Amino acid sequence: MTGSSARCTHPTGRLAEVQSTRRALVFRDGDDVVLLSRSGKDLARYFPEVRDAVRDELAPRCVLDGEIVVPREIGGRTRLDWESLSQRIHPAESRVRKLSEETPAHFIGFDALAVGDTSLMKEPFRTRREALAEGVHEKQWCHVTRTTEDPKLGAQWLEEFEGAGLDGVIAKRLDGPYLPGKREMVKVKHHRDADCVAIGYRVHKSGEGIGSILLGLYGDDGELHMVGGAASFTAKARLSLLADLEPLRIGDDVRDGEPSRWNSAADKRWIPVRPEKVCEVAYDQMEGNTINGRRFRHAVKFLRWRPDRDPESCRFDQLDVPLRFDLYDVLEK
Repeated sequence: MTGSSARCTHPTGRLAEVQSTRRALVFRDGDDVVLLSRSGKDLARYFPEVRDAVRDELAPRCVLDGEIVVPREIGGRTRLDWESLSQRIHPAESRVRKLSEETPAHFIGFDALAVGDTSLMKEPFRTRREALAEGVHEKQWCHVTRTTEDPKLGAQWLEEFEGAGLDGVIAKRLDGPYLPGKREMVKVKHHRDADCVAIGYRVHKSGEGIGSILLGLYGDDGELHMVGGAASFTAKARLSLLADLEPLRIGDDVRDGEPSRWNSAADKRWIPVRPEKVCEVAYDQMEGNTINGRRFRHAVKFLRWRPDRDPESCRFDQLDVPLRFDLYDVLEK
């Protein structure tokens, strides 16, 4: 998640927490509730059930930092579902109401900025954490992340709780104040490699070179499925990669990509290429429950071309399958 947490203190005096979803600041003053994204976007419009849960389950007057998540039962276990969460940001009010009933969201708190009339921003995290636990009165729709000061347990959580849909573990200093706008933490995530087929590319927004390479994997059905893209290249690499892929371009074909839910102005058109080149990429996690829906959760890092690999050998079965854990094993009881 953007994500829920399970914290463990590292030998450096940091406390870690398991991460997974959509960041949210929650302000409650009696019946008045405000949900804001990290950029200041009003989230209450998209998550009315979370607004109602805050009124019912949090302290009457508080400011909490956390994340909005959508848990779903998948394969007999409850895990975080990024796809369902992303669909909740929708312009139509009727669609928002419908999804709030079909895929209801929860709030998971991991920090407290104020309780009552007392600001906690200059207090150490240990104090804020105690206030957070006291500020969540019920735990049906609003939750608190688990924490530990045992680094071995934190490492165990990193390995196990990915199966509940979490990104990794967050380490925080126990004596650190709350610093808005600054990342005063360490995020520990999984790092894995995979060999994928280059199936197309997008031109960089500057108009020069490649902005991203679109990637595919073969499924048991023998079809090549798009699984995401590799991006963030240097100016020199953008031109070099274009020289590698331009000869494979399929005529003048340019295809429309799915519009970005977060940036409607983004140009998502892409140019298909013959699926003849294999590249090795670094990734942290896959998302999705079916082959047609499985994708890399985040943009991946291009490592190198693999001329020794046959494109048909790049299959889903090369990917790690995380241990299966229930989300409620992660949350504080």
